[in-house]
Amino acid sequence: MSLILGLDIGTTSTIGLLMELPDKILAVASRPVSLHSPKAGWAEEDPAEWWGNLCEIVPELLERAGRDASEIAAIGTSGMLPAVVLLDAQDRLLRASIQQSDGRSGTEVAEMRAEIDEETFLSRAGNGVNQQLVGAKLRWLARHEPEVHSRIATVFGSYDYINWRLTGVKTVEQNWALEAGVTDVATGTLSQELAAMTGVPWEALPPRIESVAVQGHVTAAAAAATGLAEGTPVTGGAADMIASALGAGVTQAGDVLLKFGGAVDVMTATDRAEPDARLYLDYHLIPGLFMPNGCMSTGGSVLNWAVRTFCEGRDFGGSPHAALDAMAANVPAGADELTVLPYFLGEKTPIHDPSARGVIEGLTLSHGLGHIWRAVLESYGYALRHHVDVLRDMGHEPRRFLVSDGGASSTVWMQIVADILNAPVQRLGSHPGSCLGAAWTAAVGVGAADWDGIGAFVSEADLIRPDPANRETYDAGYARYHELYARLKGLH
Repeated sequence: MSLILGLDIGTTSTIGLLMELPDKILAVASRPVSLHSPKAGWAEEDPAEWWGNLCEIVPELLERAGRDASEIAAIGTSGMLPAVVLLDAQDRLLRASIQQSDGRSGTEVAEMRAEIDEETFLSRAGNGVNQQLVGAKLRWLARHEPEVHSRIATVFGSYDYINWRLTGVKTVEQNWALEAGVTDVATGTLSQELAAMTGVPWEALPPRIESVAVQGHVTAAAAAATGLAEGTPVTGGAADMIASALGAGVTQAGDVLLKFGGAVDVMTATDRAEPDARLYLDYHLIPGLFMPNGCMSTGGSVLNWAVRTFCEGRDFGGSPHAALDAMAANVPAGADELTVLPYFLGEKTPIHDPSARGVIEGLTLSHGLGHIWRAVLESYGYALRHHVDVLRDMGHEPRRFLVSDGGASSTVWMQIVADILNAPVQRLGSHPGSCLGAAWTAAVGVGAADWDGIGAFVSEADLIRPDPANRETYDAGYARYHELYARLKGLH
């Protein structure tokens, strides 16, 4: 049977998955990625590191599986969006990527809101005027790094960059183009007018491609660097949260996926393209469906920060995250009124406030490390409840909550989320995340599979039910969470 390779260019790691159709995962491998925040609100990565990771991952996958690169029928990629990767006229990287979670362009977003009728823009572009727009980041570059801005010859995303390194062909994937603010949602085409309106140089935009379309084929140079076979088809790619949702089986209205990766995402499926400025609108990978979604600036990245900040030099005899979870389990719900705002890189949905800052409020000498860790976990539960409130307000009533990716393995965290949402959360068994969705999209793209077949990979693990004893505490904590942000808004 055919092999399919899925690659995820994640915020904290590069992950590869080798799948054998129709229903077997042969191997998974990963390499860490360095996320740099040299100034407050900044989030940057080195695209060369992604490519270097890929060159190590592919041979490892083939060796683990005991298979040959010539058996790979297609390659699918995914990644966070819309990261901004810039090349000059000689196809050299101009600078580190500006990641989707980067919050440096608050001034530029404010200027755009003064220039642009947001209601009109929202109806045309599908998304509102916010820090997610690529044009906001490019405006920042024009002001602060004019020598870089003047040399931009190509602007695209993280997995677009990897696809180009593999095939020599430049494209922008459909959801990168949509969230970048350069797609006319009514026609599904790139809009020169929207690009000019937001500040994206039209001549630097590669052609738009659908996720499922064959983008190109592995070149001889890429084959030599990666161990792949020359001529292997590469499809357009997919936003990681959309790929993860497909892999989790989110294909019907009422299904809501909570994705706990380097950033926390919330998404649902619908056949209605109804833009709302509070959330993002993306295409579902299945044609004809859309995916309203929220993406926070942080998630696992803040947990990793907490480990580095509070636990440096400590030997827990194992995973520090697991040790901290054990501490948090011994702290009562509400963390003894310790409240965290997880806005360490500003915040994207639903508040769209790049000036927001992380806060730990209410500290006393009675609080310890377990309180801080629990309050951080609870902060994302409150943020998710805020997103769910918005989904309901938009007319998307949740029927069930599915949880995936690395953070979902934390029983303490998932119990907190269930308690705060006052709803069961369903963990998925052996869900490999975005890589699976990327690989399956590639399989469909080359005619080796159909959309329904991915259901063979979706299994349910334990169902975590809310503890009714904690409802009153978390209702009060949620109110305190909102009040704290309202009180501090605008102070930075």
